[in-house]
Amino acid sequence: MNQKCGWAYGHPLLESYHDLEWGVWRADREHLFEFLMLEGAQAGLSWLSILKRRDAYREAFEGFEPDKLAAWTPEREQMLLENPGIIRNRAKIASASINARAFLRVEEEFNGFNRYLFDQIGGTPVVHRYHRDQEVPAEDALSQRLSRDLRRRGFQFVGPVICYSYLQAVGLVMDHLTTCFRYGELSQPG
Repeated sequence: MNQKCGWAYGHPLLESYHDLEWGVWRADREHLFEFLMLEGAQAGLSWLSILKRRDAYREAFEGFEPDKLAAWTPEREQMLLENPGIIRNRAKIASASINARAFLRVEEEFNGFNRYLFDQIGGTPVVHRYHRDQEVPAEDALSQRLSRDLRRRGFQFVGPVICYSYLQAVGLVMDHLTTCFRYGELSQPG
């Protein structure tokens, strides 16, 4: 049995997410936007609660295509408040179209959201060498800077803790523990 990060035990969805997705870089826009939206939806909740609703989110949020979400109307947002498959929080739902429009502006300015993110991290993913779960911070100076910049650009639900989780999830901050089987696979360049 492969050793995992401590948080990845206890539910098959967490284990699968940890083993296959967490910390893996993918530059495609829907993936980057999906994780930004899901991390924001998680605010105040557990990641497992979001993973359990992920398929419903993908359907309700139109595959996380920013162009589609940017065009949402207040009526569309109201309809989503009645969807039992997602977190029915008015502010979180409204933030999807707001964030989609901000995402599109960043894409245009930087020729891609992936390029914006690499600019924010200084061009190279951050690789930490944590040995225990307790060493991994909830936020750091990088996530605080990213949070400030995203808010300045009009994004919502992008506090420093959400930004840190986002950077971990998309593979720009590598926080698999050194004892985790994914550490060796994901900490190497290329």
